[in-house]
This record gives sequence, C-alpha cells and structure tokens, in this order.
Amino acid sequence: MSTHASYDVIVVGAGSMGMSAGYYLARKGLRTLLIDAFDPPHREGSHHGEPRLIRHAYSGDPLYTELAIRAHRLWNDVEEQTGTRLLEPSGVLNLADRGLYSFKPRIAQSEALGVRTEWLDAAEIRARWPELTIPDSFEAMYEPDAGYLYSERCIEAYRKLALRQGAELLPYSIVREVKVHGGEGGVTVYTADDKFHAGAVLLAAGAWFSTLAPFVDLPIRAVRKGVGWFETSGPGFDAGRFPGFTLGTPEGGYYGFPSIGGAGLKIGRHDGGLPWAPGETLAPFGAHPEDEDDLRRVLEAYFPGAAGRLKQGAACKYELTPDEDFIIDRHPEHPQVWVAGGFSGHGFKFASVVGELLADFIGDGKAGYSLRPFALDRFVQPAPLGGVGRKLDFESEGIK
Repeated sequence: MSTHASYDVIVVGAGSMGMSAGYYLARKGLRTLLIDAFDPPHREGSHHGEPRLIRHAYSGDPLYTELAIRAHRLWNDVEEQTGTRLLEPSGVLNLADRGLYSFKPRIAQSEALGVRTEWLDAAEIRARWPELTIPDSFEAMYEPDAGYLYSERCIEAYRKLALRQGAELLPYSIVREVKVHGGEGGVTVYTADDKFHAGAVLLAAGAWFSTLAPFVDLPIRAVRKGVGWFETSGPGFDAGRFPGFTLGTPEGGYYGFPSIGGAGLKIGRHDGGLPWAPGETLAPFGAHPEDEDDLRRVLEAYFPGAAGRLKQGAACKYELTPDEDFIIDRHPEHPQVWVAGGFSGHGFKFASVVGELLADFIGDGKAGYSLRPFALDRFVQPAPLGGVGRKLDFESEGIK
C-alpha cells in the first residue's frame, strides 16, 4: 500500500459496522480502504465472544423493528454469498417481572409490523421450559423467528465479501489524525507510518472513539463487561432445545444463550460495568468477585439447572451512549466525515443493515431509512424522553 494513496472512502475501524459498511461501499464501486488497529475479527473490540442475539420486536419508534427485519434478510443474503452459517433460528424468550415491564404493548406494535410473537404467563413459561424457575409475577414475550448470530463468523464473512469487491484492508494500523480539507478537498487520514487521502471518511471506532478526540468527541462511554459460560445439569439447556433469552429482574438486566456444542449456557449482565479507556489494561474475567457472583446469583434463582461449574469467562468492552440509542450522523462541522457508534447492548444484529444504509448515504446521499433518531444533535438539544421511544433496559443481545 503506497504513501499518499487515494480512495473514495476510508473506514476507520473495521469491526462489525465498519466491515459491513466497507463491503457495501465497495459493492457500489467506490474505492474503499478499511483501517483497523488490529486484525479483525479480534478480541480487542466489542465483537468477540460469540454469539449475539437477533430479535425483531422493539418498543417505541418502529424504526428499530424495521431495521431488524431488514438486517435479518441481509444476514441470510451474506450466508448465501459466502456459504457460511451465520444465523441460528433458535427463538428468543424475553422474560421480565411484571412490576418492571409488560410486553403487551410491544407485542401489539411488533405484530402490526409483521413480527410473530407470543405472550406467555408464568405458568405457560414453566410448562414449555421446565428447566426455568419463574415466579408467578413474571411474563414473557417469545419470538419464534428470532435467534442468534455467530459474531466472529459474521465479521469474517463481511471481510471476505469486502475484499472480493475490491476493498482494501490495512490491519495493525492506529489512526493518529484525521485532517479535513476545505471545499471538495476531502480528508487525509494519518497512521503512524503512512497517510491516505479520500473524498469521505467513516469513523466506526467502537469503544476506541476517545482516541479520535478532539477531532470527534462523542458522548460514548466505554465500560468493561463480564460474561460466563456455565455447566448445565442436562440437555434441556442445549442448543436446539433452549432459546436465546433476555431477563429483566429486580437484580438487574441479563441476556444469554443455550449451550452450543457443550460450551455451557452463556449469560451476561446488561447494566452495570466498570469504566474502561483505550490504553488501559482490561482486567480479565474473575479479577472482580462480582464477575461470577452476579451471574451465578441469577442462574441459581431462575436457571438452577445451569448454575454449575464456570466453564469459561470473558471480559469484553461495551460502548454506550447516554440514551443507549445509536449515533449515525455526519460530523457537525465536516459533511465529508461520518460517525457511527454507541452500538453495544443491542446493536450487533443491526450491523448488516447499518453498513448498507451508511453506504447508501455516503455513496448516494440518501437511503430508505431516516437517520434522524440517531442524530448527534439530540445530545445538545432537548430530546423526547428516552430517545427513540425508550427501549426496555433489559433488551440486550450480548457483548456487541
């Protein structure tokens, strides 16, 4: 790759959103360069430690549901193009204490958009999944067409497609500076060893966005999160028999997956977490007693058959906005600079459609969806309570 190389678009951060966008940009015939500080997929971002839930039934603004439906179709398309199994239609069981949340309004809205759901009371939950110990105060929304994605396979698949379309990938390269030129001058992106010019740049740096300040200073909070895989007492929690799940309890919000290939039931906590900043050492799972204790306490209460030996633990990075809605927008001062971030907690499922719509906006100046709900100015102007209709705090898909 030569110094002063010129492209139509440079993508900084080739994780879930960046790699997807790189493919769709290249498919439009745009000369595309993807730059990443590591070699994706890798363990330094927010996409490792698969799987991730893919659900469709959201509350509030119907945009999320519409995007989830489109994302599912695009994942199926990528499977066909690469011959790689990316999505398992396991169903997803969303559980919550009625004192905290009722699923009935979300069911009504989602079904109006063509999403199949079932409302279940506690007795019906226990009858269908006898492995669960669910109090009578609980209810559930079951999505039979939902499931989970193999996140690292997804990144690999988009990487393969992007390179096939002519995109270039520069791994192990940290971006030091982005310089914008006036008028139609485009941008120059500087790494430690080189510089590259493009007409536009997409910044998709995930939990590493703070390294791009002060050029772009987003209200994204990076936190350390722990997930664990626990031994189960029988086949009732195995993939093919048990669904993915979310769980809203007085103890907090949790999410998880069946035991895939004997790995153990995977569970993580959506709320909480410890602050993390790029350059800091990420403490391994188990460095803090609550890493396992928070997860085991909930398993013992609601999933006692999956509260066995800890088989594996992992510490990962979350990147969160204040309202947990995404940021997808142009730089407020430089229209040739795009930013996409704040996706952790429920964003990975959308990587396919976010990449597509970013490519449409950057390449064509328009797309089939409004980005208004994801605009940066919502953080500097009064916004409706809860952002995009305010999602349930316990809606999570795993570490993004």
